[in-house]
Amino acid sequence: MSKLDLFGTFTSAYPAQPATAFWRAIEIEALASRDIPHGLGLDLGCGDGLLTEILLDRIGERRLVGIDLDPYETEAARRFPFYARVDTCSADAIPEPDGLFDFVISNSVLEHIPPLEGTIAEVGRLLRPDGRFFFTVPGPGFHENLAGPLSPWGDREAYLGTLDRRLAHFHYLSVADWTAMLGRHGLVLDTALGYLDRAETRRWETLSRLTGGLLYSVFGETARPIEIQRKLGVRALQNGASLPAALAAPLARVMRAGVDVSIGHPTWCEIDAASCLLIEGHRA
Repeated sequence: MSKLDLFGTFTSAYPAQPATAFWRAIEIEALASRDIPHGLGLDLGCGDGLLTEILLDRIGERRLVGIDLDPYETEAARRFPFYARVDTCSADAIPEPDGLFDFVISNSVLEHIPPLEGTIAEVGRLLRPDGRFFFTVPGPGFHENLAGPLSPWGDREAYLGTLDRRLAHFHYLSVADWTAMLGRHGLVLDTALGYLDRAETRRWETLSRLTGGLLYSVFGETARPIEIQRKLGVRALQNGASLPAALAAPLARVMRAGVDVSIGHPTWCEIDAASCLLIEGHRA
């Protein structure tokens, strides 16, 4: 599958969320390039399972246990056969035994979890010795790479605050922050890579303004995007059907037109210039 196919795949899977499709296509290409082991894995923050299905189509079959706090999402995820089971629970209190997992994956989830320290403690508890972990998260460069308010007299800090509330982003940890937190729980950071450059971030921002940002404003900036999707029936529709490839492929090309995205392999950025980080390591 080429990266062109991956953009089309995400556009097909998330037809009402073009900004999400754009971001995830770049992100999953980065994650799929890593040496994710076989054995039993924990999908920390599995959501509805769609994104993991696309990842496994890219890297091959894995055995997984999924966990997510949202019962609507875990109900949807249980339809996928690659999950041995799916637990509905908080990420800092996972009902699984010590040392069970060979690896943990968590894709754009940890930034949404307020009890992050407890969550990382659970990763340390659940991984076997030398077990691997792979996290993708926004980093400190995310805010820096955004264009900000459209109006030249707009308040940038207010804009960023509204965006963080809409996205439910609680953390933008640096590599040093991750190294320290992981170390407190018996985990070693081996690799940190940057992805999603300024041009890509701003394309996501433009798509987001016209979709999720607009809906968030219409709904009075009180409902989370996932709640809005459910009210509009988009979530159920998305879980039940996908956009035909004949429509998804040209739409994906339009979304990334003029942005120099790599096709077929990830393009890493300097850490300081990247909006997102891929954090990889092991349990000591």
